[in-house]
Amino acid sequence: MSPLHQSPSDKPDERRLSVNPFYGEADPTAGMTDAPPKHRLPDGPLAPTTAYQLVHDELMLDGNARLNLATFVTTWMEPQAGVLMAECRDKNMIDKDEYPRTAELEKRCVAMLADLWHAPDPSAAVGCSTTGSSEACMLAGMALKRRWAKKNADRYPSREARPNLVMGVNVQVCWEKFCNFWEVEARQVPMEGDRFHLDPAAAAELCDENTIGVVGILGSTFDGSYEPIAELCAALDALQEQTGLDIPVHVDGASGAMVAPFLDPDLVWDFRLPRVASINTSGHKYGLVYPGVGWALWRTADALPDELVFRVNYLGGDMPTFALNFSRPGAQVVAQYYTFLRLGREGYRAVQQATRDVARGLAERIEALGDFQLLTRGDELPVFAFTTAPDVKAYDVFDVSRRLRERGWLVPAYTFPAHREDLAALRIVCRNGFSSDLAQLLIEDLERLLPELRSQPHPFTRDRDAATGFHH
Repeated sequence: MSPLHQSPSDKPDERRLSVNPFYGEADPTAGMTDAPPKHRLPDGPLAPTTAYQLVHDELMLDGNARLNLATFVTTWMEPQAGVLMAECRDKNMIDKDEYPRTAELEKRCVAMLADLWHAPDPSAAVGCSTTGSSEACMLAGMALKRRWAKKNADRYPSREARPNLVMGVNVQVCWEKFCNFWEVEARQVPMEGDRFHLDPAAAAELCDENTIGVVGILGSTFDGSYEPIAELCAALDALQEQTGLDIPVHVDGASGAMVAPFLDPDLVWDFRLPRVASINTSGHKYGLVYPGVGWALWRTADALPDELVFRVNYLGGDMPTFALNFSRPGAQVVAQYYTFLRLGREGYRAVQQATRDVARGLAERIEALGDFQLLTRGDELPVFAFTTAPDVKAYDVFDVSRRLRERGWLVPAYTFPAHREDLAALRIVCRNGFSSDLAQLLIEDLERLLPELRSQPHPFTRDRDAATGFHH
């Protein structure tokens, strides 16, 4: 199936939307004889309450976001944050001259992150907000490629100098998109045995004079584990001593960059490592903000080639901008600043610790059921993966996912990538708002389903690709 929405114009408009007469503004029967079509613009306007009710009713069939244990994205914020976002939804983030205070809050967030991630001089670090980590990764990749191209201007572009980017096979799909869109060869380190992410020595072996950088993931979406960023940098240090190749590291901290600083302060993964040139994170994941906001930061201004930064005279002011998107709402940036101000370091630590405690406790209880084998335990990201025990033959992880969905829980089942395609797993993401009480309800539902699953004659999944709920 195509990932893009396709126009249904080639299908007959078999049935129009149904309208309850009571949706009328005053007279329940007035003007309600013509229901609006579904796939073309209506001929005339509807009353606002009618339009609202039609859309509201259809959306009731969506899954409950709070019970979605597949997504990393924040599904709960305080009402005060929602009010602030509503007040800022009409502000265009790109128009910094017209909305200087919103721009100031963005700068403060960048400074706070630079300090949190131990930039050598937080006042000299550069960064920007984005629509999410995917855009932030694209910007970081562009900077890596441009820096490499400038250093190799005597031979690039040429057939012999094709840039490549080294990463684990477990990277988020945005990195594959980057390599595709910007014509960079993706060199991926496969999984091996019980190692489900990048191996530093294997990554260094894939590097050569055309390598623009290596991506390390602080919090793999497959199983919630941190990649060993310090060991990766050490392997690249050794490579430089042997070959003279000076290869930078970008840390994709979409989730972990907002967890490790608070729960694992002694873990060295950030700008304390001189080889780390840039870091990204998702404000709308463990940054605790509704989608979509991300952040990209560079160690110093030298790490971000100046020619990538546009200076635009726009609506009365000179404005530097580095982004793939132009117009976007300022609400999420304001919400990020609110959350930083609201929680502070100790508040973030408490929230993330509570989430990790829920993940670890839930993982232990699932393991205690006897039918499942843990792959990770939620002790890095508050995320863990598990599969069926070797002696379980009557059902598989896809059956479990399907049956839990009947109870309203969205728990993805998926197969692992190259070299471990034999392994299929379930993954649970614990977020702020997924409490120990909700975890208890999940365990109770799983216990209720197990007798039926154990009585199956065989697993019922025919098409694993169709059954998977893992797309991010």
